[in-house]
Amino acid sequence: MSAKAAIIAALVFFGALSPGASAAEPVKLRVGWVSITADGPFLMFGKEGIAKHVGISYTLEPIHFQGSPQMLTALASDQVDIGGLGFSTLPTAVLNAHLDDLRIIADLFQDGAPGYYSNAYLVLKDSPIRRIEDMKGKVAATNGAGSAVDMALRTMLRKHGLEEKRDYTIIEAAFPNLPAILKERKADLVASTRIVTADPVMRDATRTLFTQREAIGRSEMSMVVARAPFLEKNRSVVIDYLEDSLRLLHWYSDPAHHEAAVKSFADFTKQPASAFASWMFVKGEDFYHDPDGLPDLDALEANIEMQRDLGFLKAALDVKALTALNLVKEAARRAKQ
Repeated sequence: MSAKAAIIAALVFFGALSPGASAAEPVKLRVGWVSITADGPFLMFGKEGIAKHVGISYTLEPIHFQGSPQMLTALASDQVDIGGLGFSTLPTAVLNAHLDDLRIIADLFQDGAPGYYSNAYLVLKDSPIRRIEDMKGKVAATNGAGSAVDMALRTMLRKHGLEEKRDYTIIEAAFPNLPAILKERKADLVASTRIVTADPVMRDATRTLFTQREAIGRSEMSMVVARAPFLEKNRSVVIDYLEDSLRLLHWYSDPAHHEAAVKSFADFTKQPASAFASWMFVKGEDFYHDPDGLPDLDALEANIEMQRDLGFLKAALDVKALTALNLVKEAARRAKQ
């Protein structure tokens, strides 16, 4: 499958619809995405024939962003219909950008669900750091202040009596650069991505000091969002889109299709299948994707309260008032038929 065909066929779980659809003409869905692996690897490629409505009630226009802040700007200016936002970005969208009409419509992935993977915080195998308290006077590296993994790090160290600046230092770097920063001993501890912890070279050189689940419990790491006026105008097409996304999720999550799923993802990313085979869509090794597309709202509320405790938010947020889950519930009902 060509890269163009792969994109058109899949990017299915970030669900979105453009206004102005007619019965005879598919709605063009402008779909924002950031990270292929983090936001849901199954989104970027598709098994032909599983998605029943693509090309009929909707078409896809995937739009890549470097990060959630850029996607948030696009949502605010109606340049994107739907995108995936993390729990660390959602409150910013509502409280700071004043997108009061933003709605959570589906789950993307969760960290730390029972029996599934959780982000790891790594130290070198020969590091003298054996306990959290050993980070006193040391340097930690994350992908950015206020990110989900950054806040989990701060929370874990705070639980053990350590505060940033007073007791330790945080430096920031892009995720791809963090392994080198650790190996070169520019930081004593780094956050990691799943593809990094699956790398045999990194596994041999590092050990896990703690996980995100141990720091903050279960996390609603990323969820599909759209604005209410858009959803009201395009309800039926949104349901079609989410139904297709769940069908693809179910297909790729089936162990019988593991080899095909890995090959499709490897082909798209131009990386060897061995980079993904040990963990992608493997229970216990991959993040949790709810099979019915339902986010964990209790976890999300706890995640947002954590942000307030750390001083990143000045006000509370009513999560349940921001949901429109009736769409994905109908999509899940159809996907099972």
